[in-house]
Amino acid sequence: MHMRAMIATIGTLVCSTPAAVHAQTFRSDTGPLAVETVARGLEHPWSLAFLPDGRMLVTERPGRMRLVARDGKLSAPLGNVPKVVASGQAGLLDLALDRDFANNHTLYVCYSAATGGLAAVARARLDAPANTLNDVTTIFTEQSQGGSNNHGCRIAQARDGALFVTMGDHFGPRDEAQNLARDNGKIIRIKTDGGIPADNPFVGRAGARGEIWSYGHRNPQGLAFRPGTDELWEQEHGPRGGDEVNIVEKGKNYGWPVIGYGVDYSGARIHESTAKAGMEQPVKYWVPSIAPSGMAFYTGDLFARWKGNLFIGALKDQMLVRLTLDGRRVTGEEHLLNELGERIRDVRQGPDGALYLLTDSSSGRILRVTPAR
Repeated sequence: MHMRAMIATIGTLVCSTPAAVHAQTFRSDTGPLAVETVARGLEHPWSLAFLPDGRMLVTERPGRMRLVARDGKLSAPLGNVPKVVASGQAGLLDLALDRDFANNHTLYVCYSAATGGLAAVARARLDAPANTLNDVTTIFTEQSQGGSNNHGCRIAQARDGALFVTMGDHFGPRDEAQNLARDNGKIIRIKTDGGIPADNPFVGRAGARGEIWSYGHRNPQGLAFRPGTDELWEQEHGPRGGDEVNIVEKGKNYGWPVIGYGVDYSGARIHESTAKAGMEQPVKYWVPSIAPSGMAFYTGDLFARWKGNLFIGALKDQMLVRLTLDGRRVTGEEHLLNELGERIRDVRQGPDGALYLLTDSSSGRILRVTPAR
């Protein structure tokens, strides 16, 4: 290769990974970790998804969605993003690509709709060359008492195509999470057109909404299917203490506010007890709270000893949590990146096997976590 061409090629490679030279090193039980900034300048980024070509799509809570090139360059905000109410914890929240995205370019977003801050789910097609969404259709609007906090709003798509979406309790009347006539504090299951599957647990039951799959949740901000199974895992915020990880099953009651392990923000008692017949126990809980948000099972080869582990971001405690599992039991816990001093909003495994994190701030970043060399 001609020397000038070689220099140009090396320059291109360096420019394509501008953050690599600025990687920070952190400790872990399995060896040092390198954390590099892939992109910066995002306003309260909430959710991240990888496109088939390696680019990323990211939501910003104030109501913007952007494409992120592999070199970290941010696009202008996409056109035709649904209008959101951005107040408190409300805004443009989760994003999920359809299982057949490579062919249909379809995605789903969960957001705080313009009517009372209620959660809504929209389906759209991404037109990346035109930097816009097309055929934007609202397929579900929450039937509950709205509000600007405790929105939940995570999406996971099952192997049969059904969409599971978390609905928070909106920090409203707590007992609504037990009321099957409302969507507050529930996980719903809908079809990709918004229809209600006939085999949902409360279909045809008087006084119950057919979209409900499980109930008794507070503010679920993590949702993922365990790879190779149909197990749906969820994590949610407690008040002061009582953050939970649950395995979500059809028609079951997860207890909020009747049972739990936390107390009110004032210190007052909320729950009747920590257990009650007919209500499910978490597989993991935290006292005091860590404020969990975003979760992913690790399946890659880059961290061979982490395969099968569950990763959860923490907002209040500003860390990444690694949970080891034996079947449906949590057998170990490691706290990572505490020294980073960032609220971790979302956790995703990238196509390269690295872990990608979103930091929740007015100048949020996308971080890439790899083994340090």
